[in-house]
Formats: sequence, C-alpha cells, structure tokens
Amino acid sequence: MNSGSSRKSCTPAVSRDWLWLVAGLVWSGVGIILCILAVSWFAHMDWPASVSGALTGFGIGVAVYKYGFSLIANKNIDRIALKPDKVCFFAFQAWRSYILILIMMVLGYALRHSPLPRMIIATIYLAVGTALALSSSLYYDKFL
Repeated sequence: MNSGSSRKSCTPAVSRDWLWLVAGLVWSGVGIILCILAVSWFAHMDWPASVSGALTGFGIGVAVYKYGFSLIANKNIDRIALKPDKVCFFAFQAWRSYILILIMMVLGYALRHSPLPRMIIATIYLAVGTALALSSSLYYDKFL
C-alpha cells in the first residue's frame, strides 16, 4: 500500500454540502463567544460608557461584515463549490486561513492580557464577533 492511499483512507471525508454547515457553525460559534465575552465586560461598566462602546462595536462589526468578512465568506463558499463531492471535513477553510485563525487567536490572547482598557477590548471583541456571526448566515444560506 502506498502512502497516498493510506493517507486518503484516514481523511475524514464528508459531502461537500456539509462544509457550508460546518463553516457556518464555526463562524457563528466563535462570533457568539466573542459577543458574550464583550457583553459580560460591558455589563461591569458604567451604563453610558458601556452603551456607547456596545453601539460602536456593533456598528464597526456591521461594517466589517459588509466590507470584509462577507467577502471572505463568499470566497470560501465559491471555493467549496469547486470541490469534489467528497472532501476532507477540514476543507471548509483554505489551509492559509488556518494560519490566520492562529494569528487571530494569539492577538485575542494578547489583547486580553494587554494594559488596554477593557472598554476598548470589549468594543473590538463585539465588532469581530458581530462580523463573524453575521457572515455565518451566508454559509447557512448556501447549505439550505
């Protein structure tokens, strides 16, 4: 048996259509987690500041969705559409995107442990979480 066929037999293959659902679940899951963290931080702040931070984060998130993350999601959707019917479960993102995800996780960790005021961090988390959650709907639309 050559190494190519043994590697292929260990690949968790699914129908290409399921990749849109997996991508949507991952994007919305991370987006919701970031939004929950941000809201929990805003809840411990004075109300005028927390409301302005939340509105700012949400507004930025909608803009990031419209002009950034929706473009990435649509690019992923188009890439998935070109895949064969059976494809690796982890192919819902391009391999380069996994590097970007790692970088974003490190940046999130660095932000949480930075001396920046929690208001700024919460606003950034809400913006990114909102953009991810909104963009996940594009994957669900394709899956359905």
